[in-house]
Amino acid sequence: MPVVHDHSVPGPLTLRPFQDADAGVVARLVTEGVRGHWTYTEAQFRESRHPARRRLVAVRGDQIVATAHLYPFGPDTPDALRLDVAGDRAALTPLYLRLLAEQPAGFSRLLGVTREDFSEQMELFGAAGFRNVWQSWGAHLQLSSFDFEKFRPLEERLFLQGYEAEELDPEAPDSDWDTLAALYAQGVADAPRNPTTQAQTLSTRELRDLIRREEQAFVVRLRGEIVALTRLTPRGREVDSEMTATHPSHRARGLATLVKALALQWALEQGFHTAGTGGTVLNLPMLRVNTRLGYQVERMWVTWERQL
Repeated sequence: MPVVHDHSVPGPLTLRPFQDADAGVVARLVTEGVRGHWTYTEAQFRESRHPARRRLVAVRGDQIVATAHLYPFGPDTPDALRLDVAGDRAALTPLYLRLLAEQPAGFSRLLGVTREDFSEQMELFGAAGFRNVWQSWGAHLQLSSFDFEKFRPLEERLFLQGYEAEELDPEAPDSDWDTLAALYAQGVADAPRNPTTQAQTLSTRELRDLIRREEQAFVVRLRGEIVALTRLTPRGREVDSEMTATHPSHRARGLATLVKALALQWALEQGFHTAGTGGTVLNLPMLRVNTRLGYQVERMWVTWERQL
C-alpha cells in the first residue's frame, strides 16, 4: 500500500488548472489519498473541455502538493456536483473555495464521498459545512477461506422446493434475458440506496451486452423460470459483486445467499484471490447475506452534502 506523504511544509501556494503534464503526480496524490484502496494511473487524468468538469492543482515551489476535482455526480443525480480532493491538508480549503467560486450553473448541491479514515477529507467536509447524510459499507472476502460445503444444506433444501442455481449461459434465449432485465429493474427499484450506491438503469440489450462483455452472471431458477440473480465483474485477481436481486415472491428463502455462494465458488475455481462487495447501511438484508458468506466489513464510506 502506498505511504501517505505529509506535503504540509511552509510556503505560498499557487492554484492553477490541471495540465496533462501533471497526470503522473496527480495519479500518485489521488492513490495516496485513498490509501491505496484503488491505484490510479497517469492515463486516467487528462485535461477536459467539458464546461462542468474542473480540476485544479496546488503548487508550492516547483512541486504539485494537492489537487481537487469538481464534476457532475452522475445521470441519476443530475442536480449534484461531486468534489474530490487529495494531497496537502493546507491546500485543500483554498482549492475547494476556488472551485466553489467558479462552480458551473445548473446544480443545487455539492456531494463529497470519502472513507471514514481518510482524515484530511473528513476534516475538510466537516469544516466546510457539509452534512454527513449517507453511509455505505464495503467488504472483502479472501476466497481461500470460502467453502461452498457450508451452503450445501441450503442448496439441498431449496432443491427440494424446486429451486436450482446455475451459471447463466451467455447464449441464453431471449426470454431469459427479458426475465433477467425485469428482475434487475425490480431489484433497482426495491433496493435501499443513496447516490453512491445507485445502480445504473439498463435495458434488456444493455444488460445482456454488459454481462457478455465483462461480467459473469448466476441465477436461480424455479421450474426453468429465473427468480434470482447475481453478477460478478472480474478485476485483476479480484471479483466485484454487482447487483443481486430476488423476485419479491421468492424473497426471505435464502436464494440470494445461495446464488452468491455459487458465484464465489466459481471465482475460487477460476483462481481469483479476493471478492469485494458493498452497499448502503440501509440495506440490512444484503449486509446479513454477505456476513453469512464470510465477507469482512471494512470502514464505512460517508457521503457529505452541501446546498449550493
